[in-house]
Amino acid sequence: MLRKHQILSLASSSNPQRNINVNSLKLFGFSPLFTSTSTSTNLSASPDSSLTSELPDIPSWVSKQNTGTQPSGDDDFVIPSLATWIENHPKVRLFPTKKPETPVEKITKILKCPYPSPEIVVQALNASDLSVSDVSVDQLLKRFSNSWISAYGVFIWAKTQSGYTHTPELYNFMVDVLGKAKMFDLLLDLIEEMKQLKGYINLDTIFKVMRRLANARRFSEAIEVFRRIEELGVEKDVMALNGLLDALVKGDGVEHACEAFVELKECIPLNSNTFNILVHGFCKARRLSDARKILNEMNEQGFQPCTVSFTCFIEAYCREKDFRNVDAILDEMKEKGCRPNAVTYTIIMHARGKAGEIGKALEVYEMMKKDSCLPDSSFYGSLIFILSKAGRLKDADEIFEDMVKQGVKPNALTYNTMISSSCGHSLEEKALKLLKRMEEDSCKPNISTYAPLLKMCCRKKRMKVLNFLLSHMLNNDVSIDHTTYTLLVRGLCNSGKLEQACAFFEEMVLKGMIPKGSICTMLVEKLEKEDMIEAKQKVQELVPNVQEPKITV
Repeated sequence: MLRKHQILSLASSSNPQRNINVNSLKLFGFSPLFTSTSTSTNLSASPDSSLTSELPDIPSWVSKQNTGTQPSGDDDFVIPSLATWIENHPKVRLFPTKKPETPVEKITKILKCPYPSPEIVVQALNASDLSVSDVSVDQLLKRFSNSWISAYGVFIWAKTQSGYTHTPELYNFMVDVLGKAKMFDLLLDLIEEMKQLKGYINLDTIFKVMRRLANARRFSEAIEVFRRIEELGVEKDVMALNGLLDALVKGDGVEHACEAFVELKECIPLNSNTFNILVHGFCKARRLSDARKILNEMNEQGFQPCTVSFTCFIEAYCREKDFRNVDAILDEMKEKGCRPNAVTYTIIMHARGKAGEIGKALEVYEMMKKDSCLPDSSFYGSLIFILSKAGRLKDADEIFEDMVKQGVKPNALTYNTMISSSCGHSLEEKALKLLKRMEEDSCKPNISTYAPLLKMCCRKKRMKVLNFLLSHMLNNDVSIDHTTYTLLVRGLCNSGKLEQACAFFEEMVLKGMIPKGSICTMLVEKLEKEDMIEAKQKVQELVPNVQEPKITV
């Protein structure tokens, strides 16, 4: 735990109270998305080494236009203390080197090319000298989890190889990839295939299907999957019901969850989690009176409201910054013998901090100690967040180091908070060193780890470091998603790197991701301003419904 003098020190210094035109793609003459850059730097690289870029090739319809922009000194700059790490980090090679390519590198290069369908991916893989025995299908599916065409192509190719059979876990992973891409017809076909394999469909499969349907607001279909669950060989019990209700609630369909609850509660024995999911759903929707009704029904059914139940109400009041009612719920909990846990205290502290009440937020820790409640990594992460948000970076650093001394190992969320804070304050060296430390601690990064780092590189025009980060993502099997592509296009546009912005925009569209109207309009306006007329027209052909820039007289 934090020592008392640390908390007092922190408290004393706190402040007072659309549609894609696929046919147009053939106009562009696309080339492979891996490029090789030859840059002369002062970094300690061997004569034979070359930096392989993860940036997509600049499309020919952009690069052939003379934009008048020249590379700046920022493009190749790397902080000296991190140069060796960045230079020596494994990169996916494009051209032959002294080191032979691994099968994973070969297949990755194939999959990075744009394909109109999974069947064409299969053809490309069949034309190679690769065998499924040479690679990890699991790794490739993770690496391309946000590019469903590539992922599904690998999946189909692998299962047609002699002597190879997908595990149920890989089928479940593919179900999730297709669900995330909203390819529900293919997903249901895959479920039928799994049904024929006997024993491949389990509760986790059903959870993934229901969750993805609910996230797409296809609530009725999610409920129908549950109704047919026994046909798929899965027991229709309270765990399955709770999975359905949870999926509906998280998809902002609490009304549908309540209807399903009313329909099914008489035929399936319930437990306290069933009621807590609905309480959470109504609290999330700010329907606290309905949440209270569920709490009363919970009592009538013989289930006592617990810490989880009351924490839902606390979270709802915290969102409204209604701390008087937060305190009232805490008192109610104590009266009923429910002790707040680390989650409860984390929610309260986070809300106080976001409201600018840093002193009150730090007092929450003292409340925890009185209740003999030990802080966990989430609590520390939240404390680091609110201190960083208040500009108290030194205090946040001390908390980060102290949690290790107290035996609480930083997790990805903790590191992400520290990295995001460092990037937000333009502390480039610190942010990258945290990523390096994360690697040394064998803490697996995720897409949220990289997003602030990529944004910072775009802002600072650190193109070499941007390439390194994209390569680092690939080596950690982190797939670029829609949000990250949008971040890259927007950030590169704002930094005047229009060629690179067009490259990422093109790659995004080719992966079947529909850019938001605002990002399309922004790119078109920037190209118009720089008199890059052909590039502007090509972007409009990729996504036809982009509005023309407003002409100001």
